[in-house]
Amino acid sequence: MNDLQRIALAAQRAAQAASEFIVNSSAPGIAWDSKGKPGDYVTEVDREAERIIRDTLAAAEPGVPFHGEESGGGDIEDGWLVDPLDGTTNFVHGFPAVGVAIAFMDGGQPQVGVVGAPFLGETYVGISGVGAWRNGDNIEVSDRPPERAVCATGFPFKHPDRLDAYERVFSKALRRFEDLRRPGAAALDAAWVGSGVFEGFFELGLSPWDMAAGAAVVRGAGGVVTDWQGEPNRWLLSGDVLMGNPQTHAALLDVVAS
Repeated sequence: MNDLQRIALAAQRAAQAASEFIVNSSAPGIAWDSKGKPGDYVTEVDREAERIIRDTLAAAEPGVPFHGEESGGGDIEDGWLVDPLDGTTNFVHGFPAVGVAIAFMDGGQPQVGVVGAPFLGETYVGISGVGAWRNGDNIEVSDRPPERAVCATGFPFKHPDRLDAYERVFSKALRRFEDLRRPGAAALDAAWVGSGVFEGFFELGLSPWDMAAGAAVVRGAGGVVTDWQGEPNRWLLSGDVLMGNPQTHAALLDVVAS
C-alpha cells in the first residue's frame, strides 16, 4: 500500500463516520443559522460532522494540516481540505442530495478525494494517477458526446453580481447539451461526473472545499477539470470550474468562450 492509498483509506473512514452521524441526525425542522447570505446555512450537524472528520483523520494521520469549511485552519494548498456537509440547504429541507467531501491537497492540487453520499449509501474515491471508485468498484467518465450530454450546474446565489454572466452561459448550455440538472451539492455533482451519471458540470464562485474532493474523483476517472478559461491550476483560486469527460469539457469551454 502506497502513501496515497493509505491516505484514501483514512479519508474513507472519516467520510463514513460523518455520513452515519448525518443520517442519524436528520429530522424535520432541524435548527439552522444563516452565514449572512440567502441560502447559505450552517447547522450543528455541519459542525459536529466536521469535528468527527477532523478527529478521525488526526488519529489516522497525525500532524497533517486540516482546513474545514466550518472551523477554518491552515492554508488550502497542503493537507486536508474538508466540507463536512455539502448541500446544507438540501439537508435542512429534507432533500437527500447531500455530500461529505474530503480532499488531500499537495502543492495546491487534490491528490486524493473522497465524496460520501450519506442518504444514498455511496462513497466515491479518486486518487491522482491511479483511478476512481464507487463503493469499491472502478468508475470512469462516460463517453457520450456533447449533443447527448446531461450536465449538472449550480446557481451563483452567493454572487448575485455574476448572475447575468451565468445566465448567458446557462442559456447557451441549455441549447448545446441534451439537458441540465441542478442537484445543489457540488461535491456530488462532481462525483456523478466521475461515475458517468453526468457528462459535465459548471459553476461560478465555489469555495475550494466544494470542489477539491470531487475534482480528484473526476480526474481519477479520466475526466478534465479546469477553470472557465481552460486553466488546469486556477479553478481552486477563482472558484469558477468546468468538469467533464474530455469531449463535454471541450464543449463547455466553447460555450463559455462564445
